[in-house]
Amino acid sequence: MQLTEIIKNVAPQLAEMSAEHDARNEFVAPAYALLKEHRFFGAAVPEALGGLGASHAELCDALRELAHACPSTALAASMHTHLVAATVWKHKKGQGGEPLLKRVAAEQLVLVSTGAGDWFESNGKLERVEGGYILNAKKRFCSGSPTGSILVTTSVLDDPTEGPQVLHFAVPFSAKGVRVDSDWDALGMRGTGSHAVHLEGVFVPEASVVLKRKRGGLHPAWMVVLTVAPPIYMSPYLGVAEAARNRAVALVKAAPRPESAILVGEMENSLAAARLAWKQMVANAAEYDFAPSVEGVNNALIAKTLFTNAAMQTVQKAMEAAGGAAYLRRTGIERLLRDINGAPNHPLPEKAQQAMTGRIALGLDPLGAS
Repeated sequence: MQLTEIIKNVAPQLAEMSAEHDARNEFVAPAYALLKEHRFFGAAVPEALGGLGASHAELCDALRELAHACPSTALAASMHTHLVAATVWKHKKGQGGEPLLKRVAAEQLVLVSTGAGDWFESNGKLERVEGGYILNAKKRFCSGSPTGSILVTTSVLDDPTEGPQVLHFAVPFSAKGVRVDSDWDALGMRGTGSHAVHLEGVFVPEASVVLKRKRGGLHPAWMVVLTVAPPIYMSPYLGVAEAARNRAVALVKAAPRPESAILVGEMENSLAAARLAWKQMVANAAEYDFAPSVEGVNNALIAKTLFTNAAMQTVQKAMEAAGGAAYLRRTGIERLLRDINGAPNHPLPEKAQQAMTGRIALGLDPLGAS
C-alpha cells in the first residue's frame, strides 16, 4: 500500500479521536496502533530493505495531511520519521544504517528522539565500565515515549585524555533503568506523549555507540539532521494552519461580516507564505542528495523561521476571521491555535536561528565558539 493510501485510510479514525485525546491530555496510543497496523513506521525505509520506499517529499506531505486529522499524531510520528530519514541518508551515502532500517520496517519499531533537548552540548553522564558505559540522565520532550521501542539519544563522557565527549547511541525502552514520566501537560499538541525519560544506571554497550564527538560544535552529523529533519517535523504545522484556514472559511461563509473578505484575504496571504517557506525546506533536503554543509543548515533554519511566523499568523487570522465562533472549543480552531504554538520551540527558535545566521554572514563560527 502506498503512503497516500495509508493516510487516506487512517485519517477518518484519527479525526474522530483527536479532540478527545486533547481534552483528556493523553497520548494518542490508538492512533499509533493504527499506524503500525498500516506499516506507517517503515514508510521512509527503502523498499529493498522492507519498507514502503516513500521519498522525503512524500513523507513531508503525508505528515501535513495527517495533521488535518490529528495534529498530535502527526507531530509525534514526525519525530520517529525524521530519525528514520536521517538513517536513510546514511544508507544512501554508504555509511551504514541498514540493520536498523530493516528492523524498523519488519518490526514497526517506534524510534524516539531526544535531539531537541540534548542539542549540541547534550546532557547526562556516562561512566566507562567493562564492555561499555553506565548512563544516568533525564531526557525531556521525548515525543511518542509511551509506546516507544528505541530511544535515540546522546550523553556526555568526561574523557581524561580527550576532554568532554558526546556519544551517540540507542537504548531500548525495555532496558533496565529506563523509566517514562507522565509529565507532558502542555498548552497544545497534548496527545504527543512528549514525556521525560529517566535513564538510571542504564548499561550502554560499546557496540551501541555510533558516534563519538567533541562536546559542542556543529558536527557534520548535526548538519545532516538539520537539513533532513526540519521539513519533516514542521510539516504537521502546515497541516494545522491549513485546517484552521478551512474551518475559518466554512464559518465565515455561514455567517459573513462586512470585514470578512479582507480578513480571509490576509489569512490566505499568510498561508501562501507558509507554503512557500515549507516548500523551500523540502527542496533544501534534495531527496537526500546533499553533502553536509553549514549553508544547507542555514537555508533550512531560515526557512523554518519564516514558515513558523507565517503559519502562526495564518491560525491567528483564522481566529479573527471566524470571529466569536472560533473562541468556542467545538469549532476546533481554538485547539489548532494552541497546537500551532508548538512550532517556535522546535530547533532552532527564531532568535537562536537569527544569531546563527548572522554569525555565518559575518564569517564567524555558527555557534559562537571560541
